[in-house]
Amino acid sequence: MTQHRKSIHGEWSSRLAFILAATGSAVGLGNIWKFPYITGENGGGAFVLVYLLCIALIGIPIMMAEILLGRRGRQSPINTMESLAEEAGRTPHWRLLGWAGVLGGFLILSYYSVIAGWALAYVVQTADGLFTGASAERVKTIFDDLVTNPGRLLFWHTLFMTMTMTVVARGVQSGLEQAVRFLMPTLFVLLVILVGYSMNTGAFAQGLDFLFTPDFHRLSWNSVLIAMGHAFFTLSLGMGAIMVYGSYLPKDASITQASFYIAGADTLVALMAGMVIFPIVFSNNLEPGAGPGLIFQTLPIAFGQMWGGAFFGTLFFVLLVFAAWTSSISLIEPAVAWLVENHSVSRVKASVVSGFVTWLVGVGTVLSFNKWSEVTFFGKTFFDLLDYITANIMLPLGGLAIAIFVAWLMKKRTAREELALPKGPGYSLWYFLIRYVSPAAVLIVFLNVIGVFKLG
Repeated sequence: MTQHRKSIHGEWSSRLAFILAATGSAVGLGNIWKFPYITGENGGGAFVLVYLLCIALIGIPIMMAEILLGRRGRQSPINTMESLAEEAGRTPHWRLLGWAGVLGGFLILSYYSVIAGWALAYVVQTADGLFTGASAERVKTIFDDLVTNPGRLLFWHTLFMTMTMTVVARGVQSGLEQAVRFLMPTLFVLLVILVGYSMNTGAFAQGLDFLFTPDFHRLSWNSVLIAMGHAFFTLSLGMGAIMVYGSYLPKDASITQASFYIAGADTLVALMAGMVIFPIVFSNNLEPGAGPGLIFQTLPIAFGQMWGGAFFGTLFFVLLVFAAWTSSISLIEPAVAWLVENHSVSRVKASVVSGFVTWLVGVGTVLSFNKWSEVTFFGKTFFDLLDYITANIMLPLGGLAIAIFVAWLMKKRTAREELALPKGPGYSLWYFLIRYVSPAAVLIVFLNVIGVFKLG
């Protein structure tokens, strides 16, 4: 029974600590890098409205289910799923769901660290005034010089991985909790400062109009699917991070309230990032739908032309590093927890081993931007292949499996006991969403992405 299970890794000292940690896991490059550019590519306000609806109908129900599993099992995702499958009288092969989450987080971090390394490099370059007065061609050259230089990429990748594993090695309360207690409030303060900066660009109203005024004529079925997919991925679902963080959650903390707080904070960060970025883009007559290059190639042009651009540009990339850092420590935590549980090694040793292997795989991503740029697997570079497999196959299947296990295989009494929700409209709504709506939506996104069928 749950009351007899206790995590050997310790617990969060409070519900607030868990909320900060899980929010840190959810808030990452996806909020500040990806959300603004996919909003720009898909019409602005109408896309945001669909995205918010998807957070409510897909993201929050599955997040509640994943935290529920973590707290019930009190172990790494692999051991948690094996224990809960046994408790529910199901096949122990459900531990494969845990393995998929651990492997997914591990693979994501291997390339996530490389992209986060770009942000670290941009902190230094922006502070040095490298973008001040730079033309679009000059900014592109600076970016190309970075990604085509394997030595420089390897340095920043190594530095970021060292930052990550230093936190993880210190444990739950001394490492993870202490880090997020500093990083998350600082991240929000930086965002508020940057929003204030954007308010003085002269295009703040235009940015808000683009972000919050729906124009459904610009919304396609493909935009809806992108919003559904991003709502799922932005909350760090299906990769074991939320499950392992849930295993450290005190018994008396409300999973439902925590899930709403986490989803709300994650969404707020994404919207505030848009409020920072779009006014800067519009005030400089740049293109809001500039794609993945919006952060690393379009914004530096704007910062280079604006008063105080070097200072506020540096703050922006520090923000990006902090967001990536809080996510990265959650991505590797499931693997570290499993090594400690199953191989009786110290947390420091488990962190060193996990970090080194992750770093080694990341070298493939480093090289895929330069020396291996012509080497492809199934038509994709090493980086593109890892990104495709994790984001489009492993994570949605993981989220789908979580929903199926909790809603169809786990005893209803067990789920209700962990959620501490009485029978009533609140529990009934969650159960309906997790049983029918969320898995159906994730499955539609998955089938569309892999090309089984296309909408719009």
